[in-house]
Amino acid sequence: MAPTLAPSRQGSLFDAGHAPTHDPSFASLRREQLTRGAWVDIARGWALGHDALFEQVLDAADWAVHRREMFEQMVDQPRLSTSWVGEELPPGLAVIRQMATDLSLRYGARLDRISANLYRDGQDSVAWHGDTHLRDQPTATVAVVSLGYPRPFKLRPRGGGESLSWRLGQGDLAVMGGTCQRTWQHAVPKVAKAGPRICVMFRTADIG
Repeated sequence: MAPTLAPSRQGSLFDAGHAPTHDPSFASLRREQLTRGAWVDIARGWALGHDALFEQVLDAADWAVHRREMFEQMVDQPRLSTSWVGEELPPGLAVIRQMATDLSLRYGARLDRISANLYRDGQDSVAWHGDTHLRDQPTATVAVVSLGYPRPFKLRPRGGGESLSWRLGQGDLAVMGGTCQRTWQHAVPKVAKAGPRICVMFRTADIG
């Protein structure tokens, strides 16, 4: 059963009435070269019909609070999560499967390890990190489709340094590649006020 969310999700007038789909041509994609062999691609509005897709993912996912060790004790992560493997996606999420196929073709890697995070409000977040299963690899590709309320998505060099920030939501795509998981860190920080947001993530399935 989907979580009950406050009715503060920010929709888009341009999204109304669109069935979920995406742009396989990646026409709006722009790349920013980072340092130490890392890069990030941003494609604004890559997922069309993103309001409907938000509701489909919200309803289809088996959301759960995961726990992790921090300061020698187990704590709840401040967000809900779910994960699937390729063909295990619920039937109603065929568009997610097609996204994985097109992203894999674009970036030359099988990005069929699919998961999602649900940020219920501004207090849900993810701290600075590189993806656990990928940060020891020389290079890796991680694609993230942001649905719902726009939130800051931040990148900074591992070890410290000036951060970069994009406000992502409403169907925006971000792809981190090259050495990004190893030499940079990313985060979605807490904010004073925000509506619900879902980010759908695509990674390689043969690592970790």
